[in-house]
Amino acid sequence: MALRFYNTLTRRKEVFKPLKKGIVTMYSCGPTVYNYAHIGNFRAYIAADLIRRYLLYRGYKVRHVMNITDVDDKTIKGSRRKKTSLGKYTAKYTKAFFDDIETLNVQKADLYPKATDHIREMVAIVKTLLDKGFAYKGSDGIYFDISKFKDYGKFARLDMTGLKTGARVKQDSYDKEKAYDFALWKFWDEEDGEVYWKTRIGKGRPGWHIECSAMSSKHLGQPFDIHTGGVDLIFPHHQNEIAQSEASAGKQFVRFWLHNEHLIVNGQKMSKSLGNFFTLRDLLKKGYDPMSMRYVLLATHYRQKLDFSETAIRNADNILKRIRDFMAELLAVKEDKNALEIGKTIEETKNRFEQAMDDDLNISQAMASIFDMMNKVNRAVAEKNIGKKDARRIYELMLAFDTVLGLNLDVKEQWNTVENAPKMIAKLLEDREQQRKNRNWSAADEIRNRLRKMGFIVQDTDSGPRWRKA
Repeated sequence: MALRFYNTLTRRKEVFKPLKKGIVTMYSCGPTVYNYAHIGNFRAYIAADLIRRYLLYRGYKVRHVMNITDVDDKTIKGSRRKKTSLGKYTAKYTKAFFDDIETLNVQKADLYPKATDHIREMVAIVKTLLDKGFAYKGSDGIYFDISKFKDYGKFARLDMTGLKTGARVKQDSYDKEKAYDFALWKFWDEEDGEVYWKTRIGKGRPGWHIECSAMSSKHLGQPFDIHTGGVDLIFPHHQNEIAQSEASAGKQFVRFWLHNEHLIVNGQKMSKSLGNFFTLRDLLKKGYDPMSMRYVLLATHYRQKLDFSETAIRNADNILKRIRDFMAELLAVKEDKNALEIGKTIEETKNRFEQAMDDDLNISQAMASIFDMMNKVNRAVAEKNIGKKDARRIYELMLAFDTVLGLNLDVKEQWNTVENAPKMIAKLLEDREQQRKNRNWSAADEIRNRLRKMGFIVQDTDSGPRWRKA
């Protein structure tokens, strides 16, 4: 089955083929570093991570760029409120962002360009738009004239019949229901304080939309293959990116647009006023496993609304425990028999997983293929109808799937020796080992089951038993 993505540009699923054979160019809208990212932001970052990981799994090389927005209305207001420089203010939240994505096992993009490092490129685009007649100077800045771009509104499916011509929007955040001329460059005023650049188009700073156009085109060229982001960015941000980029360069901006849906909390929109506004740090303080949080953000299809709750995290805890226990049981298989039709099982599961992911990253069906295989293999383990070599093949297949899922499923390094066990657990492990040496298998199994009920899993190795918490 060919890899297909739902393309917001055409509103349908399309077979994906990169511009350059074997190499995918991909841009993701990154954080605005004025505060700690909330859990809704991380849905977008994990969606982009899943796309990137699956492309790598499919054998593509991926050139992935994610921007850091470190100059806009919010960052300037924040730095002035804290009476500190813009660079110092945004550095704190930039570091927090990188700490958070590492915690959630989000693979790093190849490049994280900062807006403040690309002023020259932004000025060049604005100057081109002025020269071509797509932009004009106002009293407070330079604006893009949307009436000059004939396809404006097509991407966002806007009804342009009631367009208020000549109306301008200076702010970076504004009414998303209306399409007005938008700011490309904002002339300096007192509210900007010491944040400005002296350029050939005037003293000031960039508008929000021009930043992504400049950074993406510099580092990926134009057009490039994939642009990701949340559905809330379709308008105005992505619509404006398309208009200014294509008007400036005279060619297509992006081929595939992939947008993830909103995250809601307990059935309601996340907001501080409702008290359901979570940052990753809030949830870590409550003791939740970061991989359980990743699972929640990952396991619902990226184009479906995700209802996030602490109950969902606890359910994810149980699912991950089940998977990790399965992995541990595979490592514990010692028999040499190969009675299970393991080759057929591996082939069927791999095909089902890939067919699901090829269909616009259908993660629920992909996970179902894994759970079905686990049930089949668990029965074989319980009946001692699987050999060591076959168990290792299943283990390696799971690790291959985990290169896509990013759930840290390899449990090899989580095992402990008897010497590191609590006193009571160590005694039971020693008793079981003695029963095994005496070939009293039923007694050994009884101790193993007792340890499991206590929350511990045992693995028998050539150098003695090992254990870990279930």
